[in-house]
Amino acid sequence: MEKVSWKVEGMTCANCALTINKFLDKQGMQNIRVNPIDGDVSFEMEEGSSSDTLKKGIDDLGYHVIDAKNENNEKRVPFLSTTIQRLLFCLPFTLVLMLHMLEFVIQIHWLMNPFLQLALCTPVFIVGMNFFGRSAIKSIRNGIPNMNILVALGALAAFSYSLIGTLMGQGEQYLFYETAATIITLVFFGNYLEDASMKSTQRALQSLMKSQKVMANMIAFDEHHQEVIMPIENTQLKVGDLIFIRSGEQVPIDAKILWGDAHVDESLLTGETIPVHKQVKDKIIGGSIVDSGSLKAQVTATGDDTVLSGILQLVKQAQGEKPPIQHLADKISGIFVPIVIVIAVLTFAGNFIYLNSFTPALMRSIAVLVIACPCAMGLATPAAIAVGLGRAARNGILFRNATSLENFRNIKQVVFDKTGTLTTGSFKLSNHKELNTDPQTFKSIVFSLEKYSTHPIAVSIATAFKTKEEIKWKTIEEVTGIGMKGTDKEGNIYWAGSYKIANTLTQENNHNVYIIKNNEWIGWLDVEDELREESKEIIQYLRKIGIKTILLSGDRKEKCQHIQQELGIDEIIPEQSPEEKLQKIASLTKEVPTAMVGDGINDAPALAKATIGISLSEASQLAIQSAQVVLMNAGLKKLPTALGLGKHTYTTIKQNLFWAFFYNIIALPVAAFGLLTPTLGALVMGLSDVVLAINSVKLFVKKVV
Repeated sequence: MEKVSWKVEGMTCANCALTINKFLDKQGMQNIRVNPIDGDVSFEMEEGSSSDTLKKGIDDLGYHVIDAKNENNEKRVPFLSTTIQRLLFCLPFTLVLMLHMLEFVIQIHWLMNPFLQLALCTPVFIVGMNFFGRSAIKSIRNGIPNMNILVALGALAAFSYSLIGTLMGQGEQYLFYETAATIITLVFFGNYLEDASMKSTQRALQSLMKSQKVMANMIAFDEHHQEVIMPIENTQLKVGDLIFIRSGEQVPIDAKILWGDAHVDESLLTGETIPVHKQVKDKIIGGSIVDSGSLKAQVTATGDDTVLSGILQLVKQAQGEKPPIQHLADKISGIFVPIVIVIAVLTFAGNFIYLNSFTPALMRSIAVLVIACPCAMGLATPAAIAVGLGRAARNGILFRNATSLENFRNIKQVVFDKTGTLTTGSFKLSNHKELNTDPQTFKSIVFSLEKYSTHPIAVSIATAFKTKEEIKWKTIEEVTGIGMKGTDKEGNIYWAGSYKIANTLTQENNHNVYIIKNNEWIGWLDVEDELREESKEIIQYLRKIGIKTILLSGDRKEKCQHIQQELGIDEIIPEQSPEEKLQKIASLTKEVPTAMVGDGINDAPALAKATIGISLSEASQLAIQSAQVVLMNAGLKKLPTALGLGKHTYTTIKQNLFWAFFYNIIALPVAAFGLLTPTLGALVMGLSDVVLAINSVKLFVKKVV
């Protein structure tokens, strides 16, 4: 399967995206994502399929795949090619045509001239049919009927009937030019509102995009090896380059601090407004702001590898996906158009027979066509998803796909890893004891062994026991899963490691590190991992809302029991290998929908297996890639918000779909019985979009926790 990503222009609404999605699905493409907001289309294409055929098919539908080579080139936008341009062009003509409907207020007899009305309506009709008519014909030709068929048929029927009456010299009762013009103008107005509501949800994303290209202060060296500051675009920086960031400046790109300390505002990326203190060896994220202090740093990532680019990609990817609930709406929309046409024909026939009059029968059938346009069905899910994802991104919560957003509503239990998830991952020495050796010698042995290890526990011990009295090793090696082994010049063999190296020497298996010399136990050390300050609050919140909490860890049972008592966790599953973690998550997920929160490489398989895998921003790259949700605020603080957003977004989608279906169920018989004119029907249809847009936008401010 070949991964294909295109930029498609011409999409103006959710129904446009649905049309393209249906076409690609019909052609056998897989994992289709269509984002109507920015025109991104991606899918997986099987070998043997022709991209040229697909591009031609999309062109035939009335859209256009932009050539990637010319994507960034300035392109002249044709007149009347945007929704707002069409609306502003049609509106004056339509308003003048509608003035005669105010005859009880103002008398304008000359507006009843049929040829004047024809002249006023024709520009609107041409613009409308150029868009709706062409789209309708192309959708029929490709076997993918869309809502524009209903608009085109309604406007065409009203205009044709009026034109025949004008040419045959019939009376005012044959003039419905304002109906044709109003249908077209109001639908353009509805499309504009839909477009505006969708774009309003992108503010967080747009602010992130603006942060991608900024100036940076690159540190270079002259012939005298003196530092020189060179202004340069961050897009020209390479990994390893040195940069200088002053107080008040934006961090131009992902980097690691080499000198200085500062308070950094990461709210753009994490949603946290309180500046974070950063010092030497800490990572800083491109797009954040240095609130106070100055830094020298080394670039660690560029281009698509930066955190910011990853965020943008994740949000765009998620917006183009459909949650499971949307598939039902898509199926209904697919058969809706032909059903409505049948209903319109039956409405005309029934009213013609009952009323024995052509004009009212035609107007009622036109009203049915216009009022039934399923814009609301197409807008229901994308609008809610766009708002939900936009708010999530603003709060430092990244959803990899729309399905995970919806799946949060079913989560019954949350499984936590311990180290680096519920705890900070920063260890400190809590206790130690020397056996048959003096303290200074013991300190020297421990430091000399542990300084060569990168394991977090070893690093913390080496820092605590740092001394100048080191042992010069003949050989030194780190044995995976066991510990450090060193041999000195006299041939003495030393070990610093887990209970595995001491299980034949002692029954005490409750220490973190054992020190062995020539097969003699000479001491032990214990470390403790500090709990995240928010861990207890998060656990209590989850239990309050009825979600079971489980600790799944590779650590000893005693350590896990201590965490359980400290935080109030419901259940612990200790001493688990990565394979056992995976098996346990698979078992738990079969029982009830389960979320897994982890950060380590060993958590990656379990994260991928869970109903929803949740990773932290400081987690390993493998864990982040395996998770469906990433919390960017360096901790668990936003987990309740993520859960709440998922549930409330799904609720909003259900409300939108209910309104879309309810509106059509009520509106169709009302129009069929002549209680709505085509003009009023078009207005009601447009207002239905407004209702959905407002309900979706409420997610921005709605309390979700």
